[in-house]
Amino acid sequence: MATKTSSKKKKAKTEIFVPNIVAFACNWCSYAGADNAGVNRIQYSPNFRVIRTMCSGRVTTGFVLKALKMGADGVLVSGCHFGDCHYIFGNYKAVDQFEKTKAMVKTLGLEDERIRLEWVSAAEGPRWAELINEFVDRITKLGPSPLNNKPKYES
Repeated sequence: MATKTSSKKKKAKTEIFVPNIVAFACNWCSYAGADNAGVNRIQYSPNFRVIRTMCSGRVTTGFVLKALKMGADGVLVSGCHFGDCHYIFGNYKAVDQFEKTKAMVKTLGLEDERIRLEWVSAAEGPRWAELINEFVDRITKLGPSPLNNKPKYES
């Protein structure tokens, strides 16, 4: 009895990492900037989820670490420009919180490039899109977070 040997070669699949990004956006400026980008149909990466906060100064280290623990590969915190905060000093508080968060991320052994703090106004839809695309590219180059147990890949 003759046995057939398969001459088919298995093709190696090239898998591309797809980052999972969480963006904390202040209600008054950054969230409105993201909305502006959408209303103007500006194309940008869909690899993120926006969490609306009342103020960027309200985003604590705990929020960022929980996002990373729950599978985010990167976290963006975005608020009003200095002098435009509806809570007067909220964005100054955000800078202090972010420095503490950055130190904690380094202590945990993660790359500090996985988190980012930016200012985007309601009129800066194109800036929001550019920021998201840049951040997604950066996180894609870094690869999956060591805390992400189920990184996403596409063929």
